[in-house]
Amino acid sequence: MSEYALSVKELTKKVKGNKRIVDNATFQVKKGEIMGLLGPNGAGKTTTIRMIVGLISKNEGTVLINGKDMDQDGQMIKSEVGAIVENPAFYDHMSGYKNLLQYARMARVPIEKDRIDEVVKLVKLDHAINDKVKKYSLGMKQRLGVAQAILHKPTLLILDEPTNGLDPQGIRELRDYLKVLASEGTSTLVSSHLLSEMQLMCDRVTIMEKGKIIDISELSSLDQSNEKSLNPVSFTVSDIEMAKQKAEQVQYEVVKASERIITFNLLNDDIPKVNRMFVKAGIDVYAIESAKTSLEDKFIELTSVAANQTDKGTVANNDTAN
Repeated sequence: MSEYALSVKELTKKVKGNKRIVDNATFQVKKGEIMGLLGPNGAGKTTTIRMIVGLISKNEGTVLINGKDMDQDGQMIKSEVGAIVENPAFYDHMSGYKNLLQYARMARVPIEKDRIDEVVKLVKLDHAINDKVKKYSLGMKQRLGVAQAILHKPTLLILDEPTNGLDPQGIRELRDYLKVLASEGTSTLVSSHLLSEMQLMCDRVTIMEKGKIIDISELSSLDQSNEKSLNPVSFTVSDIEMAKQKAEQVQYEVVKASERIITFNLLNDDIPKVNRMFVKAGIDVYAIESAKTSLEDKFIELTSVAANQTDKGTVANNDTAN
């Protein structure tokens, strides 16, 4: 039995002119994990997802679902996957409940009405499930799409921009029920452009840039990295001039100083030392604030570096050609 719900190996998609819009993408989603797929517009996220679920063909690579090859056992494996790719489609003239009932009738495995009621409660559509879908907001349709995707109890859920059209409350609810599903063993691959929300939602993130996977990280490592590197730390003090003088004496780097706030680049272990230094000098310290690296910071740093490397490579190739 594979330890991965999804294993993507060297997945490649070429278009006219032999251009690779997805280039040797390789990553895994562990069982019970929420994995984020991030990248700027045009990075290849949706193309990757469409190849995984079989909506478009791939040129190279393999996709394994629970250790089984999609090329060999695709029809059987698809019953283990639930997906929303782009906007979910429904029969607008029918109620949300009848849409789910229709989907249940088409499923490969029998789905009881109790299961429909269960997922309706999970996505919090109880109040509107008997209304016609044409009356639904975009956010409500997204919730109904998630209900449809998990109706047959898939082991792997794949969601492409599922937060589109959701208000902040709806986004939080989506995050909460994805975590509930993860606790019950369902693995999720989710793409989104909302980096702050992905930081709250995911266990790990895979970052794409121009068709390539450039980083795979555990989000818990963002906080751990702060402990071993210099980070901005701000002290709100009673006497800013005296604070600057004391900092100069011990050679702490002052990044910024305002009327009452002085900021240093410090290691975590240096924060209490600076605090004690101020207190010993008779300087009152009213607040200490340490900046944390965010997923957005890391995303911008990585994609900028990757873009610069690609641009330099293009220039080098043009020079060679010339």
